[in-house]
Amino acid sequence: MRIISGIKKGHQVQAPKKLPVRPTTDFSRENIFNILENTFFLEKIEVLDLFSGTGIVSFEFASRGSKSILSVDSNSASLAFIKKEAKNLGFENFNTIKSDAINFLNKTELKFDIIFADPPYNYKHHKELTDKIFDKEVLKEKGQFVLEHSKHTDLSEHKHFKNKRTYGQSEFSFFYKNIKTE
Repeated sequence: MRIISGIKKGHQVQAPKKLPVRPTTDFSRENIFNILENTFFLEKIEVLDLFSGTGIVSFEFASRGSKSILSVDSNSASLAFIKKEAKNLGFENFNTIKSDAINFLNKTELKFDIIFADPPYNYKHHKELTDKIFDKEVLKEKGQFVLEHSKHTDLSEHKHFKNKRTYGQSEFSFFYKNIKTE
């Protein structure tokens, strides 16, 4: 894995092979960030990365100068790797929390401009996760939630769903806090 853009562009991130993760591919990340950069000034946003795994999405936001990044994962080894790599990269706007995503959302009072989530493909709670983000108002005004999932998950009927993109075996559903419904 490599960081696609920003101050650490080209840096290779070598996660331990024993981590139980499926990192977002370079190709997918590049395309998703192209979309996000057309909507946000990444230097001014606060980001929540749920199911952060290797931290590569968080590192991408940090490399592009995002104001703050919070990586949440329930796996201690993943978080230890993310903390170590963030320190090695010199990212100071970076925090981690060990928690299940739903539990974190239930307890947090923080708000974010962008929430990115990449749960395991066999995750069974996509709708609950999405509902929780909007019910708990974890997104700021005009915020955006990006959910990576398999092609077998369809959330297009969700009231905050805007669109989806497919890259290889992964789909990315985009949800916005304020969508005019017709």
